[in-house]
Amino acid sequence: MSTAAPTETKPAPPPVETIKVKVDGREIAVPKTMPDPMSGKPVATTMIQACNLARVDVPHYCYHPKLPVAGNCRMCLVEFGTPAMGPDRKPVLNPDGTPKIAKSPRPAIACATPISPGMEIYTTTPGVKQMREGVLEFLLINHPLDCPICDQAGECKLQEYSVEYGQTTSRFVEAKVHKPKQVDLGPRIVLDDERCILCTRCIRFTRDIAGDDALGIVNRGSYNTLAAYPGKAFDNNYTLNTVDLCPVGALTSKDFRFQMRVWFLKETKSVCTSCATGCNIVIGAREDKVYRYEPRENDAVNSSWMCDSGRLNYKWIGAANRITRLLRQNPGAGSEPITWTTAAREIADRLLAARPGSVAIIGSARQTNEELFLLARVARQVSAVTDSVPRTQTGDKLLVSADRNPNSNGARLTGIAPAVLGSNLRAIADGIAKGTIKTLVVFGEDVTKHGIGAELLAKLDTLVACDILSNPTTDRAHYVLPGCAHAEKRGSFTNGKGRVQRFMKAVEPRGDARPEWEFLHELVRNLNGQDGFTTIEGLFNLMAREVPAFQGLTWAALGDTGVTITLPA
Repeated sequence: MSTAAPTETKPAPPPVETIKVKVDGREIAVPKTMPDPMSGKPVATTMIQACNLARVDVPHYCYHPKLPVAGNCRMCLVEFGTPAMGPDRKPVLNPDGTPKIAKSPRPAIACATPISPGMEIYTTTPGVKQMREGVLEFLLINHPLDCPICDQAGECKLQEYSVEYGQTTSRFVEAKVHKPKQVDLGPRIVLDDERCILCTRCIRFTRDIAGDDALGIVNRGSYNTLAAYPGKAFDNNYTLNTVDLCPVGALTSKDFRFQMRVWFLKETKSVCTSCATGCNIVIGAREDKVYRYEPRENDAVNSSWMCDSGRLNYKWIGAANRITRLLRQNPGAGSEPITWTTAAREIADRLLAARPGSVAIIGSARQTNEELFLLARVARQVSAVTDSVPRTQTGDKLLVSADRNPNSNGARLTGIAPAVLGSNLRAIADGIAKGTIKTLVVFGEDVTKHGIGAELLAKLDTLVACDILSNPTTDRAHYVLPGCAHAEKRGSFTNGKGRVQRFMKAVEPRGDARPEWEFLHELVRNLNGQDGFTTIEGLFNLMAREVPAFQGLTWAALGDTGVTITLPA
């Protein structure tokens, strides 16, 4: 009788040391230390972090959990008390045996004051209310009251806090100090210095996160203004993060400026497709038009940031050369519209009639895991040669990956691409040139840019091209299938570090376009009769059962931030 080998157990992580504090009379246990946003080393937990854990809102401007503490806005002032100590340095006790709390005569800024055992924090006292009113009164002394024409209206912390914590009237009757407006700070940023409240978030992000010490405060007193280094434009690949960080309407994006009121936008959780990092984003859209991308927090991927090039990479979704018609065409001799059902049947018939080894499939590493999984099924059914096109760029030390494909790992794991993307492209081109490959299926690529030119495409008996924008490959295809941008469908990608992340549909597809997985599902059914799913959830779960790297995953378990898998060596 055989016995099972003992399983290796990992030592349990050490327990988190906690201390008890009270927030507005409610006692909670909070970690004694929390990771520093810059170094990651443990530092003492602050009052504002304790309040966050207690789900008590403390208003703030300069504080940001991902930036070094500045402590200059004073909006987070709170009152507090600590256990009273007697002359013998022992706690003074109340008659009931509880520690006596000595309230501090001075308030503290919650963002920079560490907690201590037995501390009590008060965020709703009359004194705290008066302090918040005073801070807001000072901030509004020189601030222009132009909310109706401000781009930040609807997501402005000065606007929100003024309503929630400010006074109903102003006592200021003097003339406001006027500062520069519509300052061209850089190629993507416009600055209105009159709206700036000098929180320095933008300065700290640019210096400490982006590594470009380009911004600073000049002049003195009421005439303080934000400025770029003299003679230099504010221009790095992360400048638009300062627009997200700005709590008021001082820094605005030239791309989004005056385009749409934010309360009209529908926000959809998605993933950036510009490189293999897979930054989590929110797509802002209205009436099936995408207006902006914004970063969505995910500490396992992109923290709270994204690069400018990825953020602005959405205009192509509504480009004039979108493919919107499903066509059967004879290159050079006209075309005719057909239905998806007809296309699936005719393409399946051609693939089944092709002799083994005469079919090649190129599936883009910009397609979803689910679509690549179905393409791999088609390839196995017809014994096709497969590959994906590699894309490289110069990466950086923050977020930009050297791999420009969002799903290279997905292409490898599903089997549509070899371990080294592009290593079969030359063989496919040679096969077409020799006449051994007569059928080519291309999803999401213009192969004329990757060694399979127009003269080779002309030799094919059947060329099927599915894409979003027209290109020389679709111009020469016998079947042109209009594809969907990731914003027009649901699916998942596997980023460069093996994190499987799902994204949601933000806008409707154009014309005849439909999610590629729906057509591929129909094509697979015509090829071998296999069915079994009608939704993206069902398809993902089927893929997770069949692809070893995805085993154990479910669509629901991915959540909003994804799950990291172990990549093959």
